Amino acid sequence: MKSRIKWQGGVSFSGESESGHSVLMDGAPEAGGKNLGPRPMEMILMGVGGCTTFDVVMILKKGRQDISDCVVEIEAARATLDPKVFTHIHLHFILTGKNLNRTQVERAINLSAEKYCSASIMLKNAVEITHDFEIVAL
Repeated sequence: MKSRIKWQGGVSFSGESESGHSVLMDGAPEAGGKNLGPRPMEMILMGVGGCTTFDVVMILKKGRQDISDCVVEIEAARATLDPKVFTHIHLHFILTGKNLNRTQVERAINLSAEKYCSASIMLKNAVEITHDFEIVAL
């Protein structure tokens, strides 16, 4: 897997993925940015969220669960001193569907966290990652 990052001036950078997609990242205004895109650390959180959501939805679909929506709200805490790494990431899953089985939902989330989500598994040795969930019935 490859990607390419190109400086756009100031503290703004474009990132291009090997699959040909691009995203603009920018620094915070207090760091000289213009707020034109997400911060690089926000991209890490979005990557973790996207990776685990993919897993959970696929596992539940394979388990014949009638899932119609999956949202993951992510909160993270960072160290106060440089490097301001993440110290804790919490993932709150909100799953919507008809007759979703609580045990299967919990199993899907745990499988993602422990076996499939390469992004969160890569980070878990350096960051405390927790999760919980709620089910919204249709």
